[in-house]
This record gives sequence, C-alpha cells and structure tokens, in this order.
Amino acid sequence: MARDSATRRRGAKLEEALLDAAWDELVAVGYGRFTIEGVAQRAQTSRPVVYRRWPSRADLAKAAIAHHARKEPVVMPDTGTLRGDLIELLRATFRRLELAALIAIQMGEYFAETKSTPADLREEYLAARQRPPMMEKILQRAAERGEIDPGCLTPRIMALPADLLRHELLMTQRPIPDEVITEIVDDIFLPLVRMRMGKKADTESLTG
Repeated sequence: MARDSATRRRGAKLEEALLDAAWDELVAVGYGRFTIEGVAQRAQTSRPVVYRRWPSRADLAKAAIAHHARKEPVVMPDTGTLRGDLIELLRATFRRLELAALIAIQMGEYFAETKSTPADLREEYLAARQRPPMMEKILQRAAERGEIDPGCLTPRIMALPADLLRHELLMTQRPIPDEVITEIVDDIFLPLVRMRMGKKADTESLTG
C-alpha cells in the first residue's frame, strides 16, 4: 500500500514530501538518471501522484531546486562593517552553493530538454529566495553607514563576489578555503569599489 494511503499525506505536507524526495534523488543520481518513478519510490507513493503536480521530470527538478532554496534561507550577517558582512555572507553562501553547483554540472540534459541555460536555472533559484537579494541589502546598509557610494555600483559589480565564489567552486570542485573568500573581498571587491568611488569623486570635482 502506498504510504500516502497509510498516513494520509495531503496538500502542502504531501507536496513538501515529494519535493524533498525529488531533491534527494537529484543529489543522489544527478539529472541524467533522475526519473519520476525514482522520486515516487523514494517518496513511497505512486507515479500518478507525482505527475498530477509536475508533468515532466524537468518541471519536478526545477521545483525541487526552488524548494531547496526556500527551505534553508541564509541568515543575513550583521558584523557592523561591509568587509565583515561580505566575508560572513560568502561563507554562508558557499555552504549552499557547494551542492547546488555540483548538481548544476550534471544538468546538461536538463538544459537540452528545456532549451534553457545555467543562468536561467540560477534565476529560478534566486527567485525562490529573499527579495531583494541579500547582497543588495548588505550594500545598502554599508551605504547608510557611509562606507560606500551606491552610485558607484552596477549590477555586475554587486554580483561579482558570488560569481567569483561560484567560479572557484565549479573549477576546483573542492571546498573553498577561507583565505580565498578573504582574497575575493580584500583583494578584488573592496579595492574595485574604492577605485570607482575615487574616480567618481575626481569626475565630480572636475565638473563642479
């Protein structure tokens, strides 16, 4: 007898159990061997129960990734400085990115099936988390303290720390040492922001 009949899982409780099972299956076998049947077996239910909610394995995989993003939100750091907040955020982000990035490596069939890109999947993942993104909140708070000029920041610059962290993880497929996180903040991001602030100040002095 299917577990759903025995325990009468319904509604949100059933959907959460299915998405948990889908995430665990994705982690265990990768997208190449990810099937509705495998998820149903892991969730101890029937395939029709899964198909009624997600008509394809691609839909189920995308929903499982979004569910995972919502389930364990990163707590926003509050160290009192931009440097401290960035380091703590990147440490917390790495712990979430580690598994997600390694799964993304195995998602080639997903991108072919859905005619999407890794950037599209990343947007789905981010859309399931806090809005506005935590990085924007941290930078806004730093601007309010007078540490940075938000007018010097572009969306690409704001995304740079996380992008560098993701690149390091994808290239090495190893845990990221703390010194790499510190280098990203101290040697790349903060100097870049300060340089742009200096250029803006010089421009304003010339035009003023």
